[in-house]
Amino acid sequence: MNAARGSLVLIPVSLGPAPWQQFLPEHVQRTAAGLTHFVVENAKTARAQLKRLDFPGALRDTKISELPPEPSRAALDALLAPALAGHDIGLMSEAGCPAVADPGAHLVARAHALGLRVVPLVGPSSILLALMASGLNGQSFAFHGYLPVDDVARDGRLRALEDESRATQRTQIFIETPYRNTRMFDALLRVCRPETRLCVARELTTADEWIRSQTIAQWRLAPPPELARRPALFLILA
Repeated sequence: MNAARGSLVLIPVSLGPAPWQQFLPEHVQRTAAGLTHFVVENAKTARAQLKRLDFPGALRDTKISELPPEPSRAALDALLAPALAGHDIGLMSEAGCPAVADPGAHLVARAHALGLRVVPLVGPSSILLALMASGLNGQSFAFHGYLPVDDVARDGRLRALEDESRATQRTQIFIETPYRNTRMFDALLRVCRPETRLCVARELTTADEWIRSQTIAQWRLAPPPELARRPALFLILA
């Protein structure tokens, strides 16, 4: 690390209840355990993640700052001030990799603008893990985050994503709030064509991990998966 200036260290965290040895290399845990400054989405969740990482320090003496969803430049500069003063800062997401489908990207961009070193560490990404396990096209894919909540708008978006996938052979990846997962699954079975392939990846890296990839026609004949209030990703390839 730079002696004169600190670095912004991107620390992946767990996707669910699991010991850190199951989702992180040892050097990542050691690096995180040696930091005293963190920028996080939610301080309470971050403290729980640090405890899961066997963080040795007293959390009350650890500087944990929350990142606003749409921070101003002044707010970003304030969060990065410890790095400019020589301290390494750990950036943590709510789950998985920071700055990927995550507001931490704002802080990373500002760190580059200020000439700070950005250090990405190895850890779980639910998006890539689901894609790896799906058997769908890993050469061309897109992550779309949350689709519209309104039923009509959501169904229209699903049709558009399916049409684009058919035209480009692109895997389309998206998520839903866990308590609406069942509605999303039902919509996929209703809206998508029988030959479209759908992968559902639930509770990745945990003891309850479950992944299934098959055509819509096959899904319609099978018992529905248990998705209510369980983190899941949906992937389609037309």
